[in-house]
Order: sequence, then structure tokens, then C-alpha cells
Amino acid sequence: MRLKDKVILVTGSTTGIGEGMARTFAREGARVVVHGTREDAAREVVRGIEAAKGVATAVMGSLADPEAPARIIGEVIGRFGRIDGLVNNAAVMTRGNIEATDAETFDRTVAINLRAPLLLIRAALPHFRRQGGGSVLNIGSVNGYCGERNQLAYSISKGGLLTLTRNLADAHGAEGIRVNLLSVGWTLTPNEFALKKKEGFPDDWPSRLPKSDAPSGRLLSPEDIAWAAVYFLSEEARLINGSVLDLEQYPFLGRNPPKATGR
Repeated sequence: MRLKDKVILVTGSTTGIGEGMARTFAREGARVVVHGTREDAAREVVRGIEAAKGVATAVMGSLADPEAPARIIGEVIGRFGRIDGLVNNAAVMTRGNIEATDAETFDRTVAINLRAPLLLIRAALPHFRRQGGGSVLNIGSVNGYCGERNQLAYSISKGGLLTLTRNLADAHGAEGIRVNLLSVGWTLTPNEFALKKKEGFPDDWPSRLPKSDAPSGRLLSPEDIAWAAVYFLSEEARLINGSVLDLEQYPFLGRNPPKATGR
């Protein structure tokens, strides 16, 4: 087991990528702290992990609240006495170009997607130091490099998360504190499926994507992301710090798709 007995908090882990990570970490021996804003959903994930002979507990709280991160870390320490890994996965996907992005929308997006990870790391830092180290894994997005036109606030927040990752890795690496980021591409989650349906996609849209979007024939799954996360949180990656790994099916930077010939 690659994460045996490690205490790992995964924010936003009641569905999608976060849930996939929580379940996979537990199978790898971690003691998982599931986080969300809906207690019924969090308890369901915990029950599923326990049914599979894993160890899990749940903490609740809206990361839009600046007081929540310190309280959540405090609950983790109160229950397990330590924290070995922090996965900043929770995020709000905000649609809108610059005309549609007002101050309230921008502030809420940045509060959840960027400020909360910073405050969670800040709260965990003394415990990492007391333990002689710890690992932070931020879940970013390929949108952090530029982003779609109608995802302005979201893309800005993920770009900031990338810089936060490298800054803190440089500042605290000598203390044994690692901070890395997974820059995630298009992933098929229940929320993504529902969103595309709402935008007018057909029921079978995941199976009808062109090769330009899914060269392998399918989109990434939460489990694909989870296995990469296992590596970064494991002892196998103990010398890896400040890294940004693109999890996408093609070279994201510098990609030059075939041009239409007009014939």
C-alpha cells in the first residue's frame, strides 16, 4: 500500500475527482478525511470507503468562509493527531467572459479556488513542521495557462494556484514540505456530464467526441487523476517539489492541430 497510514484531507471530495481520489487513497491504505458542504453526500462516501475496509471520516464547511480552513485543519488534527497530506481539490466552476464577470462573481471564485487553498496550507504548516514534513497537492486545470473565453474568473484562479504552488514549494522545500500541482484536462465527472447536457449536448455526448478532444477514444476519468495523485503523495515522490504535471491526452502547450484543407 503506497499511502499506508497517511492522514490525507481531500477538499471537495463528495463527488467527481475528489471522490475518486478519496476512494483510491483509502484503497492504498490512507486514513482519508472527506470534505464537502453536504453532510449526507460526505457520509455516503465515508460509508463506501468503510464498506471496502478503508478508514475515513468527514469534515464539513464552505470554503467561501475565510474562517473555515483553520477550523477544518483543526478538526483533522483533533481526530487523527496529524496531517500528512492536503489535497486542495474543491473549486467552483464559474462561467462567464469579462462582460459577465462582476466583482461578486470574481471574489467568490477566487475565495474558493485560490484563497481557501492558501489558508488551508497556512493552517497545516505548523503541523507539517512539527511532524518534520508534509505534502500538499493542488488540483489545478489546463485553463490556468489561458483558459476558455467563458471561464475567465475560473482560469485566473487556477493560474494563481499554479503560482502559489511554485512559490510555496520554493519557500518551504528545505523544511520537508512539498507542494505540487496536477494541471487537469477535460475529465468526465457527473457534474461535467450534467453541465454539458444543460448546454445542449445529447445524452451520449461522451461517446461522440472527436479525436481532437479525446485521442484515446474517451475522456479522462476521476480514477485517472487519482492514480497520479497517489504518486505525488507517496514516498516515491519524496524528492519531487514544485512540479506541475499536465494530465491531458495531448501536449497542451505548443499543440498545433491539423488544419482544415477546405476539401
